[in-house]
Formats: sequence, structure tokens, C-alpha cells
Amino acid sequence: MIIGGEDVKNRIRELRARHKMSQGELASAAGLSRSSISNIENGEQVPAGDAMIRIAKVLGESVEYTFYNMED
Repeated sequence: MIIGGEDVKNRIRELRARHKMSQGELASAAGLSRSSISNIENGEQVPAGDAMIRIAKVLGESVEYTFYNMED
């Protein structure tokens, strides 16, 4: 379940490593800044819905798999 605020967790770092992508490469492919990717990975920023879709698409996963509530 995707929810707002600090409850949003993600697997971006894990998926990036699997694809051997840097933060900059992912950011460029998803149309975001490298600092945004860093902030999202560190839980300092919750991406907008369209950014979630773009990140998940670049990583070849569903939004649900990429962004999820760790408590569920």
C-alpha cells in the first residue's frame, strides 16, 4: 500500500544496485535530479505520483513493488 509522509519506504537503492545504475543514471532516465533520487532513497523526500511511476518504469518494476509500506 502506498501512503504519504514518512511511512513511504522504497527499494530504489536495492533495485539500482541490481541494475548497476548510479543515482545520476537513474535520475537522468527518470527525468529527476540526482539529489532527488538521493533524498527519496534516504526517506527525506516522498516523490510525486508521476515521479514514482517514472522511477519504477526505469527500474522495470511496479510502483507497488518499488514503493511500499514496510509496516504491511
